[in-house]
Amino acid sequence: MEQRTPWEFSDDRGRLVVAGNRPSRIVAYIQAGATLWDHGIRPVGLFGSEHDNAAPDPAKSGELPLAEIAYLGAGAALHPDALLETEPDLVVAVTYDGEQVYGLEPKTARELEIHVPVATIAVGPGRSLAGIRERFASLAGSLGQGEPLALARELDAAEDALRDATGNAVRPRARVLALSPAGPERVHLARPSSWPDLRALSEHGVGLLEPAAGAGVNWSTVGWAEAAELAPDIVLRDVRANAERLEAPRADVSWRAVEARAQVLPWNPEAPCSKRAHARLFRDVADALAAALG
Repeated sequence: MEQRTPWEFSDDRGRLVVAGNRPSRIVAYIQAGATLWDHGIRPVGLFGSEHDNAAPDPAKSGELPLAEIAYLGAGAALHPDALLETEPDLVVAVTYDGEQVYGLEPKTARELEIHVPVATIAVGPGRSLAGIRERFASLAGSLGQGEPLALARELDAAEDALRDATGNAVRPRARVLALSPAGPERVHLARPSSWPDLRALSEHGVGLLEPAAGAGVNWSTVGWAEAAELAPDIVLRDVRANAERLEAPRADVSWRAVEARAQVLPWNPEAPCSKRAHARLFRDVADALAAALG
């Protein structure tokens, strides 16, 4: 007779998530699924958010083999039956407010939790990048998996490179602006304190530009001329599928001036929360800073 090993995990909604045996069939929000993949866990299904389309967003998927894992839908089109048909023994998602299961409508989440345990990791404002990474590592560890030691060394090296690139007190700091294009006339400028990855860059000495005070908690929505006035040396551009492509703003003289002046790097606000992904972010920004500062 197969021995059962009761499993439990305290998630970031303050709930003790329990199962009669260690879960092995996991359905996950795509960002969470990409993170689990980096820990050696293969989801049996993925779902998106209300911002996603009928197909998975490659920007959020990390190293996931999307052609081999079922994508179950997103937003209002995602029905609990589609999730349950994969016979999951655990659903893993993220939460931004410590209450709602991101990517699932409240009714869907309630119906789902009648049949299967749901665990969430908080990724919103107030959470540190390292803290989010550690929470996912704790969840993966409870599921019997962990990241290779080599990735810890890779992350340490990337952090060292970033500190080296920002540590010269003689040179002026490069001006770095994170944004999400909103069309030919408007752009969302990120407030660095609201995004754990941007806050981590700031803590390593990166000169993130702060948009003017306003109503938006995460973003300040302005015209391209106002973005150009900030005169960034490096632009971190949101590459998620729900962000506008750059073809539209290129008709604007202000954005063309930004592109002529600045390096434009891809930025994914919903990247996997793993050592591999964070090392890549730190290394890419360090390389850009080194090039900008000469």
